[in-house]
Amino acid sequence: MRTQVAIVGAGLAGLHAALLLERAGIACRVFEARQRMGGRILSVDDGRPQEGVGDARGRYDLGPAWIWPDTQPLIRQLVAQLGLRMFPQQTDGAYLAERAAARSVLRHEYGFTSEPPAMRLMGGMHSLVAAIASRLPPAAVLLSHRVTAMARDASGDVLIHATSNGGPVQWTADSVILAMPPRLLADTIRFEPALPAPLLARMASIPTWMAAHAKVMAIYDTPFWREQGLSGSASSDIGPLVEIHDASPDDGLPALFGFVGLPAQARLTLGPDALQRKAVAQLARLFGSAASRPRAVRAMDWSADADTATAADSVAPSGHPAYGPIHSPGAAWEGRLEFGGTEVAFHDGGYLEGALAAGVAAVERVLARAAAAPGLASR
Repeated sequence: MRTQVAIVGAGLAGLHAALLLERAGIACRVFEARQRMGGRILSVDDGRPQEGVGDARGRYDLGPAWIWPDTQPLIRQLVAQLGLRMFPQQTDGAYLAERAAARSVLRHEYGFTSEPPAMRLMGGMHSLVAAIASRLPPAAVLLSHRVTAMARDASGDVLIHATSNGGPVQWTADSVILAMPPRLLADTIRFEPALPAPLLARMASIPTWMAAHAKVMAIYDTPFWREQGLSGSASSDIGPLVEIHDASPDDGLPALFGFVGLPAQARLTLGPDALQRKAVAQLARLFGSAASRPRAVRAMDWSADADTATAADSVAPSGHPAYGPIHSPGAAWEGRLEFGGTEVAFHDGGYLEGALAAGVAAVERVLARAAAAPGLASR
């Protein structure tokens, strides 16, 4: 089977790249190892059974939750083009700080705000993924297709080896956009000819955004913290949650979520059930006994997701990594291979804005080559 451009990874970068290529008349296929689209975008429901038409089904983000449209023009423009709606992160009310030294919970009446303001998407971040996917041809995204190797064939095209539920599959493409974390690429895909050793070393050294992190979400029947004049935001040096926010959707049950401060190995040793129990107990310390009775608890440990993290991602970087583009895949792959994931963005690396920026840049390079060699666009 053949396609003009193959895209590896159906996260935001890969899906948006596919949309841009299709609009330009370039046929493409997106290969995704998971059984779902979105990559690190993961919006879940509250676990309740559907109760009929009109039942509010809020979505809760266990991956990226916020965008900052005032300073992120690509995501702002895409949300507008797709007809999606935003709402501001809830910050009204007091902010709590749990301090081990003081052995108490401190209440700050000024609350917690961010500048520029953080916004969320109605329907969760998955609404972004779903809206893009709905605009692609039905067969454009191949789920459960894990790319294992790539090689140059006799004509110079790229031969893509993948596995699917039905066994091994093989595709040929003029060029490939790698919309995956470089570290994961270096760890899971074999290239023939091999990528240059310095490039592989650099790819392996780039931390995957969010790969060392975990989130816990507690869903409730009522937003009881607001009745106490609280914003739902809190910080703690006791844990296991170190940063907590109101995660209530626009049209569903209220919720609180927190970033887990324990390192990946400690989370693995503790186990997911014990971690969730400790997180709920902490919410009760902060917000009162009502927090001890969530309707549901949802969690995601990205370090345990083999389609996100490698062993090297078990330790989180001390600060925001200095992401930046990979300019060349080496002479043997020049003009055939493009890096297009958020960790190689010119700006906003790691964020959704960076995913869009990297994907757009990769598509622009592919289209520039197609314009220079018109025969490629019709193959």
